[in-house]
Parts: sequence; structure tokens; C-alpha cells
Amino acid sequence: MGEVSLAGKIRAGRITEYTLSHSYSFLGKSVSGPFTIPSGIIATATPIIQYLFDHVPQVGVMTTKSIGPVPRAGNREPIMTQYAPGCFMNAVGLTNPGAEDAVSQLAELRIPEDRFLLTSIFGGSVEEIVEVARLLAPVSHGLELNLSCPHAKGYGMDMGQDADMVREITAAVKSVVDIPVVPKLTPNVPNIGEIAEAAVAGGADALCAINTVGPAYYTSHGEPVLTNKMGGMSGRGVLPIALKCIKQIREAVDVPIIGCGGVTTVEDVRAIAHEGASVYGVGSALTGMNSEQVARCFADLQDQLEQGTREETETVPVDMGFEPFKLVKNERVCEDISILTFDGKVDVQAGEFIYTWIPGLGEKPFSALTDDPFSIVVINVGIFTSELLKLEPGATVYVRGPHGVKVSPPEGARIVAVAGGTGLAAVYQVARDHGNAEVFLGARSAERLYFKDECAQIATTHIATDDGTEGYQGTVTALLESWLKEQDAGVIDSLVFYNCGPAPMVHAATQVQRQFVDDSRIFNAIDYLTKCGVGICGACHAPDGRRLCVDGPFMTAS
Repeated sequence: MGEVSLAGKIRAGRITEYTLSHSYSFLGKSVSGPFTIPSGIIATATPIIQYLFDHVPQVGVMTTKSIGPVPRAGNREPIMTQYAPGCFMNAVGLTNPGAEDAVSQLAELRIPEDRFLLTSIFGGSVEEIVEVARLLAPVSHGLELNLSCPHAKGYGMDMGQDADMVREITAAVKSVVDIPVVPKLTPNVPNIGEIAEAAVAGGADALCAINTVGPAYYTSHGEPVLTNKMGGMSGRGVLPIALKCIKQIREAVDVPIIGCGGVTTVEDVRAIAHEGASVYGVGSALTGMNSEQVARCFADLQDQLEQGTREETETVPVDMGFEPFKLVKNERVCEDISILTFDGKVDVQAGEFIYTWIPGLGEKPFSALTDDPFSIVVINVGIFTSELLKLEPGATVYVRGPHGVKVSPPEGARIVAVAGGTGLAAVYQVARDHGNAEVFLGARSAERLYFKDECAQIATTHIATDDGTEGYQGTVTALLESWLKEQDAGVIDSLVFYNCGPAPMVHAATQVQRQFVDDSRIFNAIDYLTKCGVGICGACHAPDGRRLCVDGPFMTAS
């Protein structure tokens, strides 16, 4: 990586001495830092990429999620599990918007002059990969060829294990683009050096190693956790494999290497640098980190790298294990809503959430309506929730968590909780545990209201129904606005708002509340799609790049 450099002596095909300078470059472009986040981790949507551009300059090489010729929804959850502390397995399934949509999304990025946008691409044939490359090259500084994904049949590793195919794909892409091409290699081959030689023979400008190891298999309570059953392993356990592969690549070829796989500490960075890497990928080590922690992690690593020091690296322990619960009661609210009550307690704080897993069917996140006994509200929105609604008492489900950030209202605050749909589950515990609360419940009709008597026992409640069958006729936000206009300045100054429900309702509530308070006193939880729950897949990103599962679910309106 230019002067990041491994300005060292090369003997017998490997670097034996190295020093670091504090200027960085990659493939001829000056960049702000020596790090990347490997493809498919955190930086999977343009709002998140923009957040990283704006807040994490140490990531000088920004690698996108792998993009293919057509949109792919990917695998059903669970898509990720932890098989040992700091060791993970995933099978996301190459989720992506498709090349045409990706072009328009990437074109909207405000890319700082000192960053390198490395766009990862894949396809099911040479022709598909070439077409994706043609489309994405104009909005990229370089193209990473995903020849290594171990869990998507017909893609990635299925191509990357064949040296002739790697050479052919690399040469075909090089012939149609005028930007650097960086094949990402799989460790799941007898000799990765031979694959590296083939890639360079095809014209590769640099190489990336390694992708996840596998495919592998992991179970919980006797059932495969991943819906795909098989997945790729990452995290601390694969670092020795990454070191071996980087060493073999460096001994075989003389092009820049992006090194990744199990890198967590600055000593890990120095280890892959010693074997020949000049850009350093940190991925699974970021599991569980919120956006500020990610920024601090890279700042600390770069400081230590440049100063020659070693400090304890901050990691965030996560618990992705499952505990069984038996269903005690399935109380139908209306045709498509039920309250499910289980036979135990969950240790969940106000604002946090849990995952409910049914082996073979999938998992979904829920706010706990109550923690003791544990209960959730289910509304029928798809395959998984439809099956939950059918469960009979005695059925077993499995729960992991809690995840997310508990709420911390200011001392003496008066809580105003605004809920629509199943949003009450997210705000009931906030009102219950922090007291002095006003709860606003909104629904289309009276039959869709639930838990209103329990709310009345812990807070002053206000009800609105669209059809007027109970309470105020109209929207809950209109009722909220009327109430706020009646409050004196002393009351307004004490209010903190927690909104949860469908995005249109939450946005409408925010607009009302902004007439009276600033954004620092408005906290929103919107039902964004949430998959992994630990900040890695990026599916739950908000428009500003924050991730609901680690920065929320309640996030400031700003």
C-alpha cells in the first residue's frame, strides 16, 4: 500500500523487516488510512458507507457489499451465529439490490478525495461478472471480484477454487474496465498461491485474502442455527488460516494484498503486515459495536499502529445463544394480532429487544411486551409471524438476547410514549419502569387495541382510533398535538418522547413534537428490517447510516 508500507527487505519471496510511515496509498491513490472493512460487514448500504466516510477516516479503502447482476433477497434469518466467543458463522446469501440500482445508489455518495471505493461484485458466469463490472466501474475506484463466498451455490468459491476460471474471469473483467481489479480469494483450496498466480496472470492489480472459511455447520438445541444450514466461519478462530494464506500469496506473487480474517488487535494487524498485507481488514471484531465504537476502534488501531504501541483493544461481548421457552397462552386480540405469553422471565431492559427463533422456519426480533412473565405482541406480516399466531400452548420457541440499547431518560423527565400498531410493546416497559408517563395509543379501530388496561395502571393513557370506535376519532398524532397545546411551559420543559410504530406514524409524531422540543428529547424506534441483531449485516440501517440493532432501537430524531 505504497508508503503504508511495508517498506521492507524481501528475501526468498517474503518481507523479513518492515517499517511504517504515516502516509498511505492504495493502487496509486492517496488514502486517509490503512484499513478496510471486508465486504458484507457493516458497510452494506450507502447510508452506512456515507456515515463511515464522514466519521471513520482510518478506513481509507471502503469495500462495498458484493453486488450481482440482479437483486437478491438473500437467506432467511438466522443468517449469523456465534459458535465460540469472538468466532462467528454466517450465510447471508449475497443479499444485494442488483447492479442497476447499485449504480444509482453509489453515484449519490459524497466520497472524500482521500478514500478509495472498492466495489465488490459477483455473478454466476464470466458473462454476468463482466456485465456487472461494466455497470459499476464508472462509480468505483476499483472492483473486488468475489471469487470466494463459501455458502452461495454457483457463485464465489465455486469459481474461485479453479485457477483457470480465476484467470479467465480476471482477464475478462480487466478487458472491459480501466480501473484496478482485485480478486478476493478463498482459503478453501489446497494451495492459495497457485490461485494467486492465476489471478495475477489474468491481470489482477491487487489481491484480497481471505474470505470466510468453510462451509461449516453449527447447531443449537440439536437444530442447525443458520436457515441455510451451512455457513462461512469468521472471527478470531480463522486468523491462523489468514496468516498462512497471506504468506503463501506473498511468496507466490508481488502485488498489494488486502489482508483480513480474524484481525482484532493491533498485534494481529502487525502479524498480517509482516506476512505481506498492506491494507488491513477488520470485520467480525466489530460485532456488537455501535457507530461511535466502530469509529473509536479504528482510531485506536491506527494510533497504536503509527506509534508502535499496544493497548487492550475494545471488543463488545455478544450473546447469540438461544434459551427455550414454552408457550403458556396465545391470546388473540383480533384476526391478525395476538399476545403470546411464555413460561419464564427474560432479562430485558426498557428499550432492548430479543429474537424469537423457530428452528427450520427462521427468527425475528420483538420488543418484549412484558419481561416477567415474558410476552410478545405478534402481528401477521409474513411467514414467520403467521406461524407464531398458530402456536398452541406447550409449543417451544427459542429466544436470544437482549440486544439493542436500553433507554436512559434524563433525571426527572416526564415520559410521553406514542405507539401505533404493535409499537406499544416497545414503549410499555419504558413507561412502566420510568414512571410519570403519558401513553398515547393509536389503532385503526377499537378491536385492534390491546393492553390498554395494563397501560392505565402505570400511566395516564390517551386513545385514538381512525374510525372513532374508541377514544378520539382520528390519528394518534393529532390527539398528541391537541394535548401538547394544552400544556404549560413547565410541563413542556420536562417532556421526553419515545415513539414506536410504522414509519409514517413515527415521522408524523416527530413533526408534532418538534413544535415544542428539540430533537435531543425525541427518540424514535421505527420498524426497519432487522436481521443479524449485532450490527454486522447492516439490514436495519436508518437513513443517516446508524444501525437500529446497535445504535437503537430508540434513536434521537436528529
